[in-house]
Amino acid sequence: MSGETFLPEWAWALGRPPSGGIIRTEVEDFRVSELPLVLPDGEGNHLWLEIEKRGANTNWVARRLAAAAGVQSRDIGFAGMKDRHGVTTQWFSIGLQEANSDDWPNWEIEGVRVLQAQRHGRKLRRGTLAGNRFEIVVRNFDGPPAELAERVERAAATGVPNYFGPQRFGRGGSNVEKARAWLEQGGRIRRETRSIYLSAARSFLFNRMLSFRVVQGNWNRLLDGEIAILDGRRPIFECSLPDAELERRCAAMEIHPTGPLAGRGGTVPLREAAGAEDEALADEQPLVEALSAAGLDAARRALRLRPRALEVETGEDRVRLRFELPPGAYATSLLRELVNVRDATTLRGQSS
Repeated sequence: MSGETFLPEWAWALGRPPSGGIIRTEVEDFRVSELPLVLPDGEGNHLWLEIEKRGANTNWVARRLAAAAGVQSRDIGFAGMKDRHGVTTQWFSIGLQEANSDDWPNWEIEGVRVLQAQRHGRKLRRGTLAGNRFEIVVRNFDGPPAELAERVERAAATGVPNYFGPQRFGRGGSNVEKARAWLEQGGRIRRETRSIYLSAARSFLFNRMLSFRVVQGNWNRLLDGEIAILDGRRPIFECSLPDAELERRCAAMEIHPTGPLAGRGGTVPLREAAGAEDEALADEQPLVEALSAAGLDAARRALRLRPRALEVETGEDRVRLRFELPPGAYATSLLRELVNVRDATTLRGQSS
């Protein structure tokens, strides 16, 4: 089944890029730095460590920190998951109430460097971050720099579709098909596997609906009955059109249309927006209903991704991209609109 894919090609807002290149050829080619929402204040029973990790994923580092401190994994906090294929900087917290050691300068964890350490009164919780800053090198770049510069300018001005990235779905999207089979047939699976399958399935439904609206040309504007979300914030609200002020705010990327994260309950669109959602997911109602029956709570996600501080440097055969994204956004969703990239870790047969 090597090379087989279960995912469609999601529609491009800017058209398929004519330029190509390779990312993650070297571990230093993919750098991510968290933009913290909260910083430690220097006092308390939780040790916060700002860590630079290379070639290690977040859960692996968390387990090593727990072992070094002599605490349970549940006593380790972090704001967000980071891929292992790159150099990433993020904060971790360690609850010291029952720790055997807080001698962090003598902890030796492969691929991990502690940049600073501070005490704080609370555990670092998931989602407690303002965003992430990326610096990505695309090697073997084979396109005209002027065309890429134009795409960068357009992406910065209008945003890009806020797709879930391919790492959400497993190799070739296989976790979506595994999720379908499990939801249909049932059976006992590990809690972690269950979470992976459910996440893959509803991310797939979101991407499908978003791709439908990209094709329709209305992914970045409000429809009547739309559920909109504030840029960079969680509050959502219904939009009744025509409304010149709402449309102005959407054009300015102050608010965005949203799509469904399938589950039970939640706020649903009305009128024109409901019709678009129903049409996009008409063939997937069994999966929508299965996710609701699985007990997931429904939610909404912005259809549009607004990159900030987007810059490009071009060299002889490579480009370097710098940008900031909000929490939960995928760098690959921006990259796919700019360059037709291949991932060297996939080419080498490694899992992400």
